[in-house]
Amino acid sequence: MKVVITGASQGIGYAIAETFAKAGHDLFLVSKTEGSVQKAAAQLSALYDNVTIQHMSTDLSVKENCIAFSKWVLGFGTPDILINNAGFFLPGSLETEEDGLLEKLMNANLFSAYHTTRGFLPAMIQKGKGHIFNICSIASLKAYPNGGSYGISKYALHGFSQNLRTELKDKGIKVTGVYPGATYTNSWSGSGVAPERIMEANDVAQMIYAASQLSPQAVVEDIILRPQLGDLD
Repeated sequence: MKVVITGASQGIGYAIAETFAKAGHDLFLVSKTEGSVQKAAAQLSALYDNVTIQHMSTDLSVKENCIAFSKWVLGFGTPDILINNAGFFLPGSLETEEDGLLEKLMNANLFSAYHTTRGFLPAMIQKGKGHIFNICSIASLKAYPNGGSYGISKYALHGFSQNLRTELKDKGIKVTGVYPGATYTNSWSGSGVAPERIMEANDVAQMIYAASQLSPQAVVEDIILRPQLGDLD
């Protein structure tokens, strides 16, 4: 299978890439930073030399870049799986956060998935099969203090996932929303939170892979994961 993963150079995105590479699937990786995605692709190629790993560096918060990226991938054929993981987190309250933060987060967390998905849809619909995963967040389901515009952008990604599922269910294309709670990645380094308190990135990756392996007539619509001890206060 051909698997496209955005935001693939580290954290959850890298864990997903490694899980699919280990299972023998060809990858198309994209991340904003050239050095990071190049390093990730090289590491995975060294570990799993039986798969083909292509990579590109581009900022998917820009619509034109999403279109160019999807066209580049389609030059190799129609992907079987698209995992929209690109995005970033910044805390803040709606009252005090910097002006323009909502626009930045919406571009990175919603519009990157929206425009990238639209770039692939005609080919996937023509093929009559495929699976789209949108990496949302627990913040997509419940507001929390200091969530600010990040929470708004993730609520919007949840809505996009729901609408996409409704539109594509009779076209052979599955849509799964993924809603992880606190997951230990580089962004948690120095936070004072013990790695044992929250989930591993590989936990999310394993659930996505399992959902991708079901029969054509079955779909996992939502994957909700939380740390065993619950959300952080």
